[in-house]
Amino acid sequence: MTFSIAVAGKGGSGKTSLTSLVIRYLRQNSSTPILAIDADPNANLGDSLGLEVKQTIGSIIASFNDEKINIPPGMTKEAYLDYKLNEAIVESPGLDLITMGRGEGPDCYCYPNVILRKFADSLAANYAYVVMDNEAGMEHLSRRTTQNIDALLIISDHSVKGVRTIARIRDLVSELKLVVARQVVIINFAPAKLAPLVSQELARLGIERVTLIPKDKQIYNCDLELKPLLGLPDTSKAVKVVADLMAELLAKSDKNHI
Repeated sequence: MTFSIAVAGKGGSGKTSLTSLVIRYLRQNSSTPILAIDADPNANLGDSLGLEVKQTIGSIIASFNDEKINIPPGMTKEAYLDYKLNEAIVESPGLDLITMGRGEGPDCYCYPNVILRKFADSLAANYAYVVMDNEAGMEHLSRRTTQNIDALLIISDHSVKGVRTIARIRDLVSELKLVVARQVVIINFAPAKLAPLVSQELARLGIERVTLIPKDKQIYNCDLELKPLLGLPDTSKAVKVVADLMAELLAKSDKNHI
């Protein structure tokens, strides 16, 4: 059975880095094959994973619209689009990646989002894990991209605004009745002790359990030097926290399936 993980949260909070560290843990622990999904129109998960993305769902849809008069005889448009979509899969040992990209017009993401969701659903059964990096905010939730999820990791930076975004995402999941087995709140770039205003806001919103990921210079250096985060050493502070979190999540998942 496929275990699905989605990452959501405030812009600039480190969603892509967290997604990469989750994938790093799964690969290190032989939890493969993994399907990584970059559902952010401002796609950069491929860079973070060290994978070259040549085509996106958005670019394939655009070219499909231009080429549809050349569909081979006897093949439906839907079948031809499915065939073309497979060209967007970036393959590597134990890890494949698909990227949504942009739509045809400025800020036009709805159709690529729908196609991405259907395509990902058709692929999911072939993988042990599906890990999705979502765009900032809550649009992906209202479009129901993030649903039927085993673990939703909601990430914020160390700020009151970020914590409020976490609460809005939590409330929207409930309002839309999305199927999310477990939600995990994460504060990224966290100091050794949370600022009083951040702690007070968490308490006010009823957010009791929070995972803290400290600032990690090794991640900063990887981003600066355009090195994939999959190569981070086990001594990385962020790697250690994510490893502990994932071990706990997967252990609870195993117990639930006994």
